[in-house]
Amino acid sequence: MNTKLEKKIQSVAKKVLQDEAEAILSLKSYINEDFEACVEAILYSKGRLIITGIGKSAIIAQKIVATMNSTGMPAIFMHAADAIHGDLGMIQDDDIVLCISKSGDTPEIKVLVPLLKRYGNQLIAMVSNVGSYLAKNADFVLNAHVEREACPLNLAPTTSTTVALALGDALAMCLLEARDFTSRDFAKYHPGGSLGKKLYLKVRDIFPHNAVPKVLPDADIQTVIIEMTSKRLGATAVVGDNDELLGIVTDGDLRRMLNKQKDFSTLQAKDIMNATPKVISPEEYAASALAIMQEKSITQLVVVEEKKLLGFVHLHDLLKEGLA
Repeated sequence: MNTKLEKKIQSVAKKVLQDEAEAILSLKSYINEDFEACVEAILYSKGRLIITGIGKSAIIAQKIVATMNSTGMPAIFMHAADAIHGDLGMIQDDDIVLCISKSGDTPEIKVLVPLLKRYGNQLIAMVSNVGSYLAKNADFVLNAHVEREACPLNLAPTTSTTVALALGDALAMCLLEARDFTSRDFAKYHPGGSLGKKLYLKVRDIFPHNAVPKVLPDADIQTVIIEMTSKRLGATAVVGDNDELLGIVTDGDLRRMLNKQKDFSTLQAKDIMNATPKVISPEEYAASALAIMQEKSITQLVVVEEKKLLGFVHLHDLLKEGLA
């Protein structure tokens, strides 16, 4: 590839990004009382949000539907062309319809809008042309104005679809904030994958699968080593009466002992244990356990409840769950 062509490619790519970025930023001037009214209408609606469009706008509509549903706002996609061939049946009395169209004057829109108005559903228009047929017949207008497409020919939907997507995100996030939607709410709709696990998986879901190495404070070093190696967690808890946690002995503690002591035949667990081990409650999120391990550069945490040893959670457990 010659240098001239390389420079042209880079120039075109940068211009597209610049044009689309500027178009998105220009939307800020259209976030006004009309936008607020639209958010409030959706927020207090007793029905669902039906989002429709045709062509590339239909693809953007599907993405906004996905965002709405993932943040707990019931939404359904309806293709504008299919709507007039039976899909209007999905619209219920209390539903609000959001129609996305750059021009707002396509033949499909002009057929669909009177049907929606006949049923009495509130209509939101997301348009670039606020003087269009769609905008004039809508109850609320979301101004997604763009001066031109990023396409050099000003033909391929580029800037207009990017702007519509960004405005849809703004709408979804305003609804999220207005409903006090929390990370725990988010977890209900994202139970799969690492994201879901970070939001709902707790230490109590993991540690019971592990062995529980433990020794008494007067256990000799041989007993400590056997307990650590047999349970394969690289550590053992030191416990007192009723499994009260007194400390922990790790493989690092053993290495330090070997470097300092030539004769350890008389040493006991209490002599080499760490009396202030890092611990975690079973009700803490597994992601919190991972954060502690990473911060402290350790590979396990002792799980305790009211000072009583319950078990261990190991770094390998968290890696296996895909949290890192």
